[in-house]
Amino acid sequence: MERKAAVVFLDETDARRVADIYGLHKTGVIGVLIRAKREGRISSLKDELDRLRENAGFWIDDWLYEQVLKEAGEV
Repeated sequence: MERKAAVVFLDETDARRVADIYGLHKTGVIGVLIRAKREGRISSLKDELDRLRENAGFWIDDWLYEQVLKEAGEV
């Protein structure tokens, strides 16, 4: 029987805890955006992070924001 991969988007502590119990791989929103940048699906990680912060009320620590942009070569 072929197993299919599934993607579920959740950003809650309880969901992460359950994923750990079942040994599921977890990637946060920022991780998804980093992968999209690496795969050429988005042109600017900074633009996407800024949109999340400004339009969606997504909180990103300033230190993490800077580190992610450095890793992506956008600073």
